[in-house]
Amino acid sequence: MLDDITLREVFHFRVSLLGAISMITLSIIALIVLLSVLIVYTPLRNILPGYSASLRQQLVQESARVDSLQADLTLQRQYLDVIKQLTAGDIETDSVRSLDSLQRVERAQILEQQRNEVTEAFIAQYEQKEHERLSLYENALSKTMPQLYRPVRGVIMQSAEPDEHQYAVWVKTARNENVLSIMRGHVVLAERAEDNTYTLIVQHTPYMSIYRHVAKPLKIQGALVEAGEAIGIMDGEKELVFEIWEAGRFVNPEEVIVW
Repeated sequence: MLDDITLREVFHFRVSLLGAISMITLSIIALIVLLSVLIVYTPLRNILPGYSASLRQQLVQESARVDSLQADLTLQRQYLDVIKQLTAGDIETDSVRSLDSLQRVERAQILEQQRNEVTEAFIAQYEQKEHERLSLYENALSKTMPQLYRPVRGVIMQSAEPDEHQYAVWVKTARNENVLSIMRGHVVLAERAEDNTYTLIVQHTPYMSIYRHVAKPLKIQGALVEAGEAIGIMDGEKELVFEIWEAGRFVNPEEVIVW
C-alpha cells in the first residue's frame, strides 16, 4: 500500500492460497463455536425446533409441583391451626367425633328400637345353646386333654379330613424352624424316608404324635424328651405333616392346640 502524497510504500502483505484457506477455515470454526455457545448457554435455543416442546413440558411439571406444594402447605397450616386451638383450649378433644362413629351409634339406636319380643327370645335361646355347647366342650377338653405345645411355628396349609382318610395337618414353616415335642415322652421312631427327610414318632402315653418331613432330627430313637423340647429342624422347603393319636383314635390337632 502506497502513500498518496509521497508515493512511498506504507505497508504490504503477501496473500497465498494456503493462507487464504487457513483464514477462511478459522473463521468458520470460530463462527460455529460462537453459535454453539449461544444455543447452549442462552435462551436463544428456545426458538429452535424441538426445544419449545421440552420447555413446555418442564413448565407443566413445575406448575404441578407448585400446586402439590401449595396443597401440602394448606393441609399443614390447617393442622397447625387445630393444634393451636387444642393447646389454647378452644376445642375439646372428646367433642370431636368422626362421621363413621356417629353413623354407627345412630344405626345401633335404630336397631335397639326395632327389637321386639320375638327377637329377644331368639337371641336368649341362641346364647343359652352356645353357652351350654361351649361349657360341655371346655369341660370335656379339660378332663381328657392336658396342655399341649405347638409342634412348630407356621401356617396351616391343609387341615385334617378324617372322612377322606386324611389324618394330618400340613404346616408351612420357615427355614431352620425347630420342631417341638407337644408333651413329655419317648422317641419311639426316628427313621429316614425315601425323600431324604425324617419321620419322628413320640409316645406320650396314651397319646402319640407323628412328625413327618423333618429335615434334620435332633433326637435318636429311645431318647426321653420334655414338653416343648426341640426334636428336629425344618428346612422350609417341605411342610411339616403332623398327627396326634390317642389309643388308636384320631385326634384333630387344630382342636387341641393353639396355633
